[in-house]
Amino acid sequence: MPRVLTDERRDLVKAIGTFCRRECGTKEQRDKLTAGGQEPHNQKLYEKMAGLGWLDIVVPEQYGGAGRGMTDLCLFLEETAYGLAPISGFGTTVIAAAAYEKFGTESQKRVVLEGVAKGRVEAISMSEPGAGSDVGALTCRAERTDGGYLINGQKTWCSNAHFADHILLIARTSQGESKHQGLTQFMVPADAAGLRIRGIDTMGGREVNDLYFTDCFVPDSAVVGTPGRAWPQLMAGLNLERMILAALMLGTARRAFDDTVAYVRQREQFGRPVGSFQALKHRIADMATELECARLLVDDVAAAIDAEPGRVFAREASMAKLKCTELAKHVALEGMQMMGGYGYATEYGMEALLRSTVVSTVYGGTSEIQRDIIGKTYGL
Repeated sequence: MPRVLTDERRDLVKAIGTFCRRECGTKEQRDKLTAGGQEPHNQKLYEKMAGLGWLDIVVPEQYGGAGRGMTDLCLFLEETAYGLAPISGFGTTVIAAAAYEKFGTESQKRVVLEGVAKGRVEAISMSEPGAGSDVGALTCRAERTDGGYLINGQKTWCSNAHFADHILLIARTSQGESKHQGLTQFMVPADAAGLRIRGIDTMGGREVNDLYFTDCFVPDSAVVGTPGRAWPQLMAGLNLERMILAALMLGTARRAFDDTVAYVRQREQFGRPVGSFQALKHRIADMATELECARLLVDDVAAAIDAEPGRVFAREASMAKLKCTELAKHVALEGMQMMGGYGYATEYGMEALLRSTVVSTVYGGTSEIQRDIIGKTYGL
């Protein structure tokens, strides 16, 4: 089904596609930009996009942005993912920037939101060794001291902290009746004294980090929003985080599908293209249908969020995240199977798509957590 877009959005999608084909369209280009796939973010390419006015897509106009909504953001994310642009820092930057926009001081907004438009990167840190899906169980503490707070504890799985300007840290400042009470958000410079950032080696390269805080001082002005109220502030950003991941994986799934179709059309066995065999043809048909369903879901939820930007679409955003991440993983696995040994070879790129999709069902709330959230919206 053809996608119905405004002329402006159609031009945006076309421009992103042209840019990606020119700047990172070949494996040789991508290897050069990512140190052979080990660095999923290239700052020079990122700043080129900033110069084109793409990174400020959801930044309010008063801070140098375009002031667009979720639909435009999802289109940008989907197309850059499809184009394999190495700009992994964008997702966490937008999530953090939205929190500063909603709850930050004017000074914080100026620094972060104007920085987004210039190509600066932001990170956000919630997870700890003993607190992943259960964010309320975190123990990293920020204790009051003269003029500010002293932070002590460990964080983990923090994406992009090693090249971010700031880390939006969620730490415990008090113990309330509920485990979700007493959490506070802080704007912590990535080069702050008392903070050590250590990379975690993963099959996706250098993308996540452990953070170690030892008497790391931040002033009172570093508090983002109301002290002790980080949990409801985090809940206000759930639409954004889940839709970012959904759109990214929709683009990645489309790329895995198109690469698979291109391969099975030209690869011959037993005297004809392997895609002409029913065993593969029907699997291609199923994946194409599921991709259309996923695209329609993302488009529909994004439009609903744009229509009611203050409303939390817990069920719908979780559905989009669940559907797109699970589908992307499935399509990449199917692509590897249909390509046989070539799917396993780094020369063809399907193995890289598989690595990037497998983890998508874990970060940003696991598939199990998304299903639990969806179930709760039905009173279960």
